[in-house]
Amino acid sequence: MNRDDLSLEFVRVVERAAIAAARTMGQGDRKYSDQVAVEAMRKEMESVDIDGTIVIGEGERDEAPMLFIGEKVGRGEGNTAIDIAVDPLEGTNLCATGAGNAIAVLAASEKGGLLHAPDIYMDKLVVGPSSKGKVDINAPVEDNLKAIAGALGRSVHDLTVMVLDRPRHEKLIADIRRAGARIRLIGDGDLSAGITAAVAGTGVHAVMGIGGAPEGVLTAAAMRCLNGEIQGRLVLTKPLDRERLERMGITDLEKVYRTEDLAPGKNVIFAAAGVTDGTLLQGVRFFGDGIRTHVLVMTTVPHQVRFIDTIHAADRPDVKVRF
Repeated sequence: MNRDDLSLEFVRVVERAAIAAARTMGQGDRKYSDQVAVEAMRKEMESVDIDGTIVIGEGERDEAPMLFIGEKVGRGEGNTAIDIAVDPLEGTNLCATGAGNAIAVLAASEKGGLLHAPDIYMDKLVVGPSSKGKVDINAPVEDNLKAIAGALGRSVHDLTVMVLDRPRHEKLIADIRRAGARIRLIGDGDLSAGITAAVAGTGVHAVMGIGGAPEGVLTAAAMRCLNGEIQGRLVLTKPLDRERLERMGITDLEKVYRTEDLAPGKNVIFAAAGVTDGTLLQGVRFFGDGIRTHVLVMTTVPHQVRFIDTIHAADRPDVKVRF
């Protein structure tokens, strides 16, 4: 299977997860929304001609019945061996409440092309192509904002920074406000936010703050395709985190992980389907004669960014396709 065919197969995979999750939108049950997305993604993956291994998933085998880390997916041996990172429903709370920017996500690369990131927190800084190479996660917030503003040829006061609305970000938020930049607080979905920051014209210029390390790998895969940049540092919040890192052979807790550290693969595929309406992707829309989905699919080889708007028409002779 060539790369173009494989990227379109992954479009189908994220579409099915998005449709399943969208049917639960607003029902207030985040765990159920995530469960149906996982089940739909796994089932669709069974028909893909790959020998796939989940390296970023729903957790360890004993924590997740499906799409657990190390799980084999696809048709198996004899097909292309690839590593896969998934988040069947990024923004479970967003979907459960009907809020925007919930997405179904998958990234893939050749073996070893995606970091097996531990399921702990990561402090992240994400910027677009213009600011790439000009920021430093170890620098003060004000210095990074000045660097971003300089790269974009504008004032710090004209910047917008996305930050997860969490108590742990109280100081970060105060630092951004003190520097004069604007803030868009989000309830969930720092992966979706990172993609938005790397696309010109969205009005978002950076993402800052602490989120999940696995989402950092998915963000890095997207940055590889968009020529943006992510920098991250692992954050320990409980004793078990240190034990987990030691088991994985990670000893340098001060290391700054850059885009190429998190997603070093030569051939990277990234696919995301909108579940609820967002900045870049429209959510799943149901109508009498079918279902409409909106997917972003990107590849590094060839370097392509595609938006795919699909109508899945009902199998009836009287179907009317609406635009």
